[in-house]
Amino acid sequence: MKPRIGFGFDVHQLKDGHPFWLGGIQLQHTKGAEGHSDADVLIHAICDALLGAAALGDIGKHFPNTSAEFKNIDSKILLKKVVELLRVNNYLIGNIDSTLCLEKPKILSHIPEMQQTLASVMQIPASDISIKATTNETLGYVGREEGVCAYAAAIIFKN
Repeated sequence: MKPRIGFGFDVHQLKDGHPFWLGGIQLQHTKGAEGHSDADVLIHAICDALLGAAALGDIGKHFPNTSAEFKNIDSKILLKKVVELLRVNNYLIGNIDSTLCLEKPKILSHIPEMQQTLASVMQIPASDISIKATTNETLGYVGREEGVCAYAAAIIFKN
């Protein structure tokens, strides 16, 4: 099987009083990401990595932020639709490697739950999902806690 590699990136502005969804779970924090959907940057980056690996466009092509259908949608539903699209096109997911960039909250203790949640949606072992986190050392929009971003790489295989 020929491996294919994809890369994804997403960013959302942080706002006071918004729910904060990361990796399919809601974190308790004073700020949350603002967006058309639930603004889960990690899932959005993973979706883009998977779609890119299969050369199927990006998340905006499949789930436009101008569509009422996707307003406030749970990003796990979007990820499930991406996984189904991969299966229809005869692709298998190899693994995901991702990095979250945010100052607060600290997420190390939440990573196992995120991995289990994402693994369940993608129907792959949690051990095939790497989630790392870093701060921006107080620099830029991430450092000022104005935004959160995520990077993801995915390997898929043509079945």
